[in-house]
Order: sequence, then structure tokens, then C-alpha cells
Amino acid sequence: MLIVEDEDLVCMTAVLMLENAGFAVVEAASADDTRTILETDPTISALFTDIEMPGSMNGVELASRVAARWPHIRLVVTYGRVRLRNQETPDDGQFLAKPYYPDELLSAFAHA
Repeated sequence: MLIVEDEDLVCMTAVLMLENAGFAVVEAASADDTRTILETDPTISALFTDIEMPGSMNGVELASRVAARWPHIRLVVTYGRVRLRNQETPDDGQFLAKPYYPDELLSAFAHA
């Protein structure tokens, strides 16, 4: 699983939640870093991205590009200021509002 989050504390918390649930987690601080990771690590099967982050694109654009190039990757998009409907996330992905709890995070991936 790939987590794209630029806030260190938020990223660390999400990593711990997912690792405690048994997932192997790779981290990226921006959408720009994800392409290299996805091209070199074929084991990535899920992407968890924040909407707002530094770089050339936001999390929704990133999820759209990932869905187009790697359609097998499940998508979950998160944000604390705006709420999206699941229908607004690319490729049947899920939206998860911040702050979230471990069971909500796992449920979002189960439905992605």
C-alpha cells in the first residue's frame, strides 16, 4: 500500500493504523514521488492519498492518473476541509474525511 501524505504526524498515524492491520506500507510526501514508486514496486495494490499536498498535482488528480495507468490499484482519498462523495473519487474509489479512525480507514479500503 502506498500512502501519499505531506504532514509527517498524519502520515505516521496512518502508517501505524495500516501496519497494525497487516499491510505493508510505502510512504510518499507528494504526488510527484508516486510515479517512481509505482513503476518500481509492482506489489502496490492500494493508494491512500490526501487531496492537498505540495507538487504538480493534488490527490484527486493523482488518483485519476493512477486509475488510468494502474487500474488494479484500489483508491482512497482523504481530506479534512472538504468532503467528497465517493462518486467524485476516480475509479470507484472511496473518500474518507479527516480525522478518521482505524476501522473507518480499513472499511474504506474494503469498499474501494
